[in-house]
Amino acid sequence: MRALGWLVSALLLASFPAMAAPDAAATPSAKASGLRYPGAKRLDLVEDHFGVKVADPYRWLEGDLRTDPAVQAWVGQENALTRRVIDALPGRAILKQRMQALFAHGRYTLPRKAAGRYFYGYNSGLQNQTPLFVREGLAGPQRLLIDPNQWAKDGSAALAEWAPSPDGRHLLYSVQEAGSDWRTLRVLDVDGGKLLPDAVNWVKFSQLAWDGRGEGFFYSRFAAPGEGQDFQSATVGQQVYYHRLGTAQGEDQLIYATPDRPKLSHTAQVTADGRWLVISSFQGTDTRRELHVAQLTGGRMKVRTLVNGISNDWRLIGSRGPMLYLVTDQGAPRLRVVSIDARYPRSGAKPVVAERGDTLAGGTLVGSRLILAYMADGATVAELVELNGRKVAEVPLPGVGTAAGFAGRDGDPETFFSFSGFTTPASIYRFDTAALRYQLFARPDTPFDPDDFGVEEVSYPSKDGTMIPMTVIRRKSLALSGTSAPTILYGYGGFNLTLTPGYSAMRLAWLEQGGVYAIAHLRGGGEYGRAWHDAGRRANKQNVFDDFIAAGEYLKAKGYTTRDGLAIEGRSNGGLLVGAVVNQRPDLFAAALPAVGVMDMLRFDRFTAGRYWIDDYGSPDREEDFRLLYSYSPYHNIAEGKDYPAILVTTGDTDDRVVPAHSFKYAAALQAADIGPRPRLIRIDSKAGHGSGKPIDKLIDEYADSYAFLAEFTGLKIRDAPR
Repeated sequence: MRALGWLVSALLLASFPAMAAPDAAATPSAKASGLRYPGAKRLDLVEDHFGVKVADPYRWLEGDLRTDPAVQAWVGQENALTRRVIDALPGRAILKQRMQALFAHGRYTLPRKAAGRYFYGYNSGLQNQTPLFVREGLAGPQRLLIDPNQWAKDGSAALAEWAPSPDGRHLLYSVQEAGSDWRTLRVLDVDGGKLLPDAVNWVKFSQLAWDGRGEGFFYSRFAAPGEGQDFQSATVGQQVYYHRLGTAQGEDQLIYATPDRPKLSHTAQVTADGRWLVISSFQGTDTRRELHVAQLTGGRMKVRTLVNGISNDWRLIGSRGPMLYLVTDQGAPRLRVVSIDARYPRSGAKPVVAERGDTLAGGTLVGSRLILAYMADGATVAELVELNGRKVAEVPLPGVGTAAGFAGRDGDPETFFSFSGFTTPASIYRFDTAALRYQLFARPDTPFDPDDFGVEEVSYPSKDGTMIPMTVIRRKSLALSGTSAPTILYGYGGFNLTLTPGYSAMRLAWLEQGGVYAIAHLRGGGEYGRAWHDAGRRANKQNVFDDFIAAGEYLKAKGYTTRDGLAIEGRSNGGLLVGAVVNQRPDLFAAALPAVGVMDMLRFDRFTAGRYWIDDYGSPDREEDFRLLYSYSPYHNIAEGKDYPAILVTTGDTDDRVVPAHSFKYAAALQAADIGPRPRLIRIDSKAGHGSGKPIDKLIDEYADSYAFLAEFTGLKIRDAPR
């Protein structure tokens, strides 16, 4: 345990007004650490859940941060304390400077082609938001279309989703404010660069789908929330609309809705030839959908059922005439490809490509063939397949890593994909499906040598004996010498999400300083198909925590990290993971970063998108699920009397995916508990949401703070010159 004497004199908050009784702020653990946490008043609130008395003393912190003075005061005091601690940390400024340097290189997004025009994003390096450009032809000069850095001085307004019209004349795009999931849709005239008067509000969780003629587009929206409920109210009653260019939103045509099933969400997609509208309906985060289809003839649309019942995954990957090609897990836990005739859906799905040992991640129809991407031990392998299912060839990739993109259309063999690894930023490649050749489109310059770092794939036994894969990244010199070093262990373990190879400038700054970074591929993820996901959700959620704990034990036993040098990090569902395992094994970790986490497992479904997560977590309103959720809920299971690691909770004040009340209540409970001398702090970012759209400068500040905190409590010495 590391001494905290250096903190004491600088961090006493006697000048801060208390929000509770005078002795509430000075808990035994606060006195022991030399910190004086802001007092959080405790409500005498106890509820009965299936015969269990459950206290919720900090429910008042669920109040709206924008309007509740008590919540505002608490947030201000907590941020002031955290800033005093973080700003005193040695190495924080060095990490920030290095992260800025690692970001200071040009990078492109995948180009999208429309009628000979190529649209793509390009960031020169440290621009808070990425501008959008267009080229006339692949070799033409680039022209700036949209610079979202001009929208807000603090960079908090972002260009989110965008789509060019099929004729390339217009660009439909969405504006994201302060990291919120809400979107406003606008349309730009590409030739003149002028904004059209069209504006569509209250769009959330929507695809952007132009009709085949470029006269309008389909989108998904919810009803406008009640006053003051923008960032908290549950999202129900999503509907699909059609907007014709040049009209007001009030004239938009309702295309599809299910008022008798308000928990269903609906997204719209149009086939590349513009002939068919496909509507996908789902209720939660499980990949289970029903599909409806309408022929787009320019006249009245008649929506018909394509796939009835929400029991399997169905994803459109291309079309030729009336034949739709889809990826499905019907009878294939690792997925397969089928075709359905949109004219005669009752004829059912016809097999095209059978299931195989690797999990099928997705596919597209490009030129005259399908490109199918599979996950093989966490990396991408791709192949070209004829529409009759015959394999043509492997898609040549630059190495072992993650390939993404491959968008295209029937009849045009050109596509683009990005390729990245754990220590190599994404490069963009152009691929010709007819010639089977790829060429470099854009590669970022990087201020480091990727060959200095090594990536090891290992596996270890979890508590029940299941072998869990893990990626370990460190300097090759560390591996050769067998030297232990401070280590960050990262995990997620949920919602069928696969942790694939990808570059992070923040992670590289840690590695350059001599730290180790490990990524555990936990059950609950999507690495090995449906069975792997099912093994880590609902009644099996404890497996995820056991897998993560076993990863930490393995890293120590094998000498990757030191006895007091293991930190853990997770975001969103991964924040829940960190909170749960800290409660279960506080002795194993020196420091923890639970970011934007789901911390109150008894009330998560009452806010914004929380109702979707019942598929993975279960429902607090069902007794069987309640007892499981209550057993690991981070907010409800803080272990009094045990020494906890140093904890830095992070969230954003406009996070309307996992509302910040989760982190507020959890941090207040940590600070009130007798759990040892190491600090328990919370960092609340302003005008920031769950993660997407966050300005680069805010992102760098967050990670410089977070990794300096981890360095201090794991013993990593930050030096001016990376080792």
